[in-house]
Amino acid sequence: MEDVILSVRLTPRGGRDAVIGAKDGVVHLRVAAPPVEGRANRACAALVASALKVRPGQVTLLSGETSRSKRFAVSGVAPEETAHWLATLPSLSGE
Repeated sequence: MEDVILSVRLTPRGGRDAVIGAKDGVVHLRVAAPPVEGRANRACAALVASALKVRPGQVTLLSGETSRSKRFAVSGVAPEETAHWLATLPSLSGE
């Protein structure tokens, strides 16, 4: 099974860990962790893993280590499952 590539827009220090919604194929997330020493990235990867029901080790940060815009590779999940999950997220408009 191929990895699924997921584009994420992250808000660190966002109060609590949550999936906010999606806009133009980008998943918007917030995490409580600060963007210090990779803590926000690890929290983001854990949130993606939880949302897609995979182990945290199956989520790999591909790009955006120091940016709010990130790309993750998720292994062990079918593209159809990911597409269905994305379709169930609230659509963000006007941001």
